[in-house]
Amino acid sequence: MSARRPYRSDVSDARWALIEPVFTAWRARRTGPGTAARVHDLREIVNAILYVNRTGIPWEYLPHDFPPYKTVYDYYAKWEADGTTQQVHDLLRDKTRRSHGRSTQPTAAVIDAQSVKTSANVAETGQGIDAGKKIKGRKRHVITDTLGLVLAVLVTAASVHDTTGGKLLLDDLAAAHPTVSKVWADGGYQSSVLNHGACLGIDVEVVQRPRTKGFEPLPKRWVIERTFGWLMQHRRLARDYEALPQRSRAMIHWAMANKMSRELTGESTPTWRIETDMTARTA
Repeated sequence: MSARRPYRSDVSDARWALIEPVFTAWRARRTGPGTAARVHDLREIVNAILYVNRTGIPWEYLPHDFPPYKTVYDYYAKWEADGTTQQVHDLLRDKTRRSHGRSTQPTAAVIDAQSVKTSANVAETGQGIDAGKKIKGRKRHVITDTLGLVLAVLVTAASVHDTTGGKLLLDDLAAAHPTVSKVWADGGYQSSVLNHGACLGIDVEVVQRPRTKGFEPLPKRWVIERTFGWLMQHRRLARDYEALPQRSRAMIHWAMANKMSRELTGESTPTWRIETDMTARTA
């Protein structure tokens, strides 16, 4: 570990132990010109990526006590392209499900989409307007399990309808998680999504909003709204800053990896309610 002063986003020894084997194996597989010199500590590369993910700063604004930002981004891009980022994410998801007494293979899921504004470095051709939300930017199509853990994610222009993205996402879900037979969705998904799910052996059920006024958590669907809340705690996801949609998808995987690793090691930040309760008991 570096002798520098730690940042709050750094992985602890316990968190690093969860994912280190993946990165060690990745480095062991690297051969060819330039791979013999192991200059940078992989843990510091991970810390730098999580720093950007959590704080939302541009890559070139990485503090100088991290490896050079171009090097960090090169690792970030390589790990996204070769599937290492998703491998880390999926490993942590499986461990988190087991910690909750669940099988690693889910049988039910929830689908929804989130539109977010983009930054100036996203090409105009990669953006669109979500007419319903009145947002110009990108859309995150997400499927989670019933714990709110991400099973599949697709990033498109915001103009892509939920139904279109939903069909593509169901294809990914069926390929990666064939055990899922039930998916809950909101009223924005048209009947063609239900029919598409049926062709894949998945029962897609629309959960209707209550007719009463005021806020009310929707049965089954509230878990994915909480997932979007988890993502938005990572400032790099408050907007879509990534030039490429696949890099944006990787940022979502890193945010969830951050969340799950903290939960697995008992390092999750307590909510204000817990803090208030503790203060009340000690007063």
